[in-house]
Amino acid sequence: MSYRTADSLRSVTLDDVRGAQKMLSGVARVTAMEGSRHLSQLSGAPVLLKCENLQRTGSFKLRGAYVRIAGLLPEERAAGVVAASAGNHAQGVALASALLGVHATVFMPKGAPLPKISATRDYGAEVRLHGQVVDETLAAAQEYAARTGAVFIHPFDHPDVIAGQGTVGLEILEQCPEVRTIVVGIGGGGLAAGIAVAVKALRPEVRVVGVQAEGAAAYPPSLAAGHPVTVENPATMADGIKVGRPGVVPFEIVDALVDEVRTVSESQLSAALLLCLERAKLVVEPAGASPVAALLGDPGAFPGPVVAVLSGGNVDPVLLQRVLRHGMAAQGRYLAVRLRLTDRPGALATLLGVLSVVDANVLDVSHVRTDPRLGLTEAEVELHLETKGPVHCVEVGQALREAGYTVID
Repeated sequence: MSYRTADSLRSVTLDDVRGAQKMLSGVARVTAMEGSRHLSQLSGAPVLLKCENLQRTGSFKLRGAYVRIAGLLPEERAAGVVAASAGNHAQGVALASALLGVHATVFMPKGAPLPKISATRDYGAEVRLHGQVVDETLAAAQEYAARTGAVFIHPFDHPDVIAGQGTVGLEILEQCPEVRTIVVGIGGGGLAAGIAVAVKALRPEVRVVGVQAEGAAAYPPSLAAGHPVTVENPATMADGIKVGRPGVVPFEIVDALVDEVRTVSESQLSAALLLCLERAKLVVEPAGASPVAALLGDPGAFPGPVVAVLSGGNVDPVLLQRVLRHGMAAQGRYLAVRLRLTDRPGALATLLGVLSVVDANVLDVSHVRTDPRLGLTEAEVELHLETKGPVHCVEVGQALREAGYTVID
């Protein structure tokens, strides 16, 4: 299944995906499909979650990486492989290489989360930290490949990789034959393209909907232009889909077979991650939660049954903490308030008493007495509160004002 010519680099077929499925038997897990009662009630149709966050290495990336490396010629395997990634692809390449007895060198940005660096090393790869952003890391990996003869394993822009990712689509059809819509996150496009190849060949009436983060949405302008377009400085918490330019191979497939590409906001991503954790009891990274974010943003837009692909669960604990707080704020369950009060003994205790009456849980208090903006008898207090929703937030603000406090923000 290795593709060598420019023409062959533009074709992925159902037979390729089926061949990849046989190759992955006993290697990649057939991940679970879990129903979501909350999303089903919200959407008015059955919603199921395809749990690739429970795949080996914590994401779907193992599928494509294994198929790509397994398809190398013996002399290519002997030369080793090289990849560039901030996380999921790195781990997929590392484990696939270890299983196939191939030496892997993985370049990662210097700022990559420590758990991802550690996991990549634990899977057996040689990790080299280079650059501050993925583009610099990618350039270093490609230079290494040219200098050493190691085979560069692209995270999405190769038919073998796309065929491997397409096995997710075959599993969806086997696990939910009645599916009418599949929602999947899109970065470079490998997963969406692979799923579309498999699903459209067997069930052309099934809708395949891609989801991108608003701050890193290269596909909408690319599809409008008819060719890959670069988005400068993509910015999103969802690093798994933070790709500035679609791959050539997946773009042509997405253009031909994916029915729609939607975008979601950072607040929607945060709320989706929080929902997966609280309601589905699943740890999902922001990119993996993007299909759920699309469902939350427009729940009636997807004919059911709907399958949302949770593409990965490799989230840095520090980021998870920030995202959960952001998600709680988006749902009106976390409120930051800054106000002024008269600086006298017992003033802070009185303020906390007001909050206790309205049942707001105080998480953190910052008290400032010396600032040029303040009068001689004034103090400024910033409070971080756990609240019960948007209505409760309004009640808290109203109670503070009625108690005579000047609420600044």
